[in-house]
Amino acid sequence: MLVAGFPADAFGTNCYVVAAAPGEQCVVVDPGIGVLGQLDALLAEHRLHPAAVLLTHGHLDHTFSVAPVCGARGITAYVHPGDREMLADPAKGLSTDLTSLFGGRLSYTEPEDVAELTDGATLTLAGLEIAVDHAPGHTGGSVLFRLPGAGSSFEADELCLSGDVLFAGSIGRTDLPGGSMPAMLSSLRDKILPLADDTVVLPGHGPATTIGRERASNPYLIEVAGTSPAAPTRGL
Repeated sequence: MLVAGFPADAFGTNCYVVAAAPGEQCVVVDPGIGVLGQLDALLAEHRLHPAAVLLTHGHLDHTFSVAPVCGARGITAYVHPGDREMLADPAKGLSTDLTSLFGGRLSYTEPEDVAELTDGATLTLAGLEIAVDHAPGHTGGSVLFRLPGAGSSFEADELCLSGDVLFAGSIGRTDLPGGSMPAMLSSLRDKILPLADDTVVLPGHGPATTIGRERASNPYLIEVAGTSPAAPTRGL
């Protein structure tokens, strides 16, 4: 299996491609702001053909390029219904300060074909089987994507594309519209902590990590376990 990615210039949002093998179809995960050139180069390098775009949540730094990626290939974008409205109006997921920062300078288009994700579903796309876990907190529609990691460069039993639910050493912020710290803590307890320690986490920002590493050192997971207070959050 092939898993590759790169951080966008804006906000360092990680965009990933996942395929059964080079030269095959793939899924694109979280194509953010200004990623089209790097994404096209990565697809060409591995001779990949996108079959779908998967969105871990609806924030603009993860969704900005979804329409051109989908539109150029006639493929579907997948998002949880809790964040569906942000694909039509990204400002619904932004604070007043962030809306002011963008100030209409970014021209955004909603993708034509959108399918909604369901908690507990398994997607069969591009020769892959991808489990979907609804994990609200950062946004109301945040999800995890999990798939077998055997044969990948990570040599793990399972991979988890965590979006802005879990980072190396931290979690996504919960103070934007749709965010909720109680919901985030529930997601960490019910969706993250049950994962095996050797699960490789590919987050929406920053480096890869493992569940075992985060279980031992991430202040939020330690808090969920009831042994320590949490530290400041990260994310858009």
